[in-house]
Parts: sequence; structure tokens; C-alpha cells
Amino acid sequence: MGAENWQEDLDLIRDAARQAAGIAHGFFGRSPEVWWKNEGRSPVSVADFAANDRLQSVLLKARPNYGWLSEETDDDAARLSCETLFVVDPIDGTRAFINGEKTWCVSVAVVHRGQPVAGVLVAPALEEEFCAAKDGPALKNGDPIVVTAGRRDNKLVIAADESLVRKFDPAFREEVHRVHHVPSLAYRLAMVADGRLDGTVVKRNSHDWDLAAADLILERAGGRLQDLGGDRLVYNRTEVSHGMLVAGAQHALRSLLPHLAE
Repeated sequence: MGAENWQEDLDLIRDAARQAAGIAHGFFGRSPEVWWKNEGRSPVSVADFAANDRLQSVLLKARPNYGWLSEETDDDAARLSCETLFVVDPIDGTRAFINGEKTWCVSVAVVHRGQPVAGVLVAPALEEEFCAAKDGPALKNGDPIVVTAGRRDNKLVIAADESLVRKFDPAFREEVHRVHHVPSLAYRLAMVADGRLDGTVVKRNSHDWDLAAADLILERAGGRLQDLGGDRLVYNRTEVSHGMLVAGAQHALRSLLPHLAE
């Protein structure tokens, strides 16, 4: 497939993500019914399932030969035989959603041969939309975005767990400004892509659906998501969870990686 095909897929997933975001937003702030999964560690709401249903019906009707991987659908190993698939999180940041916080989004990616080639994040409560296709620009509400090249005060603005930042050596801690926790991982990566953050550290056990769309958007904005060994992520494997990751502009990665390795 060429760039034109991926642009067609981007148009498709953008429309589907907007529809799903509209459905989810209809539940926002209205105390939707919530259940707990993963032994009570992860919430899921009726809005997650409603958004997931819309995405699945729209996307697989348009591309019946594509595979499917979603946080809210039982995994089907048949996806492993698909060169191309949709990777979906109907609401990334469900905890924020059910608590009435606006930092949640619908995340949809097209992954081809293990790499994202089209990605969309729609955050309806914030009236923000991020998207990118392979070889195209990263856009926020239609305007190009790029990662930071550094800041005048030389501070490194990051999102990271406080317990991790406390382990940095004192001199480096003085160079770091840690922002308040951002519950949606996909949205946090988008904040790196549009320059609000220089970088972020991702704890173990993130999943393909948290990352794939935002990974591409960040890459097209000039940044990078990688493991601590410096390797890009591969999606649509048997195991869809990942170890500790770091994302950022190049200057942020150069600063962070030595301290994370320690």
C-alpha cells in the first residue's frame, strides 16, 4: 500500500473516532454504569462499550479484511495472521472519564506489518483532535505540531511517576519539572507531540491500544517512543503489553535515558 491508501484509512478512522467520541461524550459527567476488570484494578464503563461497538461496526464494515485489537473486545488470535489491523482504545483514560476529568480520548490506529501507519486521538471534552498518517504531518485540530527543541530556562518538562523522579540524582532533579499526573497515556504522548511536555516515562504494562495511534503522531511531530534499549515498539505480537518505555523530543531522550538506565 502507498501513502494515498493510508490517507484513505486515516480519513476512515478519523470519522469513526469522531462518532465514537460523540457517543462517549454523551455519557460524560452523567455517572455512567461502571464495572471492574483485571481483578478489580481497571474500570470500564457503559460508555467504553458503546464507543467500542460503534468503532467495530464502522471500521470492520469498511475494511472486513483487517484484523481487530481493542481493549474492550476479547482478543482473537486470528489478528496475528493479518498484515493490517485496527488497534483501538474506545476510551483511553477511563478513570479520568468516570471522575469527570476532561483528559480522556478515543484512540484508533491502523497498524501494518507491526508499525502504525495511521492514527487518530479525539478528546471531545477538550475539543481537541490529533492525527497523522505515515509520511504525513502530525496535526492538532488541523494545524501542524512539532516537539520541543528545548526551553529557555533549560528545564525538562516531563510526566513521570513521582517515585521515579525521586530516584534521579539531585543535580538532575533540579533540571526537571514534573507535571501533575495525566491519566490518559495516549493523551500524554500527544502532549509531547504538541510541545507541552518535553518527554514522559511510561511504566511497565502499557498495551498496544494505549500507544499505537499516539506513537505515530509523536513520530510525525519529530519525537520518538522507545524502550530503554532504544528500540521502536513492534505492534500486533502475541503479547500486547510492554516494559518500561520513554518518549520525547530528541533532547529529552538524551537527557532522560542515562538516568533511567541507572
